[in-house]
Amino acid sequence: MPRYVRNLLLGLVLTTSVAAPVCLLPDPGYALAERLGGGRYWAYDAWIVQVARKRNVDPMLIKAIVWRETAFHPDKMGTSGERGLMQVGVAAATDWARAEKMETFLPEDLWDPKTNLEVGTWYFAKALERWKAKADPVPFALADYNAGRGRVDRWIAATGRGEDAQAEDLMRVIDFPTTRRYIEAITARYRFYKERGRM
Repeated sequence: MPRYVRNLLLGLVLTTSVAAPVCLLPDPGYALAERLGGGRYWAYDAWIVQVARKRNVDPMLIKAIVWRETAFHPDKMGTSGERGLMQVGVAAATDWARAEKMETFLPEDLWDPKTNLEVGTWYFAKALERWKAKADPVPFALADYNAGRGRVDRWIAATGRGEDAQAEDLMRVIDFPTTRRYIEAITARYRFYKERGRM
């Protein structure tokens, strides 16, 4: 057999052996990104689990937020000055430092991945607590985290259902397409993690 034919067959076998497991997963694009991400997709899992459990939040949900916010890049800066893995703003971090009685906190500390996860998870857990009376508080908390509590209150008023508004009502009236897509992406990724049984 000529050498070029042997190399072609070998390449085909290797491509198939790599691609086949990826295609069997519910989200082959994400699975491929994980494989090519150089460990970035798992680098913060232990810290995510630690801080999520401390705040009584599902670690898979926190990881889904980190994925959507920064795709696990700890050095990302947002357009409004948000920093790090969970794109935490300085005002939220200052509230966290005050609540945790941290006298030496500086905004630059948000570049530390563990600190960023601590602050972001604390802030998100507060939003979950705020909306815990809802049948599904996650979309409310995600909208709060992304767009702010005032906008969520406005959207609830726009449903015409007041305190009886549920997640589907909220999603129907959100007038920020980016926030709607944000919630949809994170809830889909959260489902993906739960379906495959690991972060």
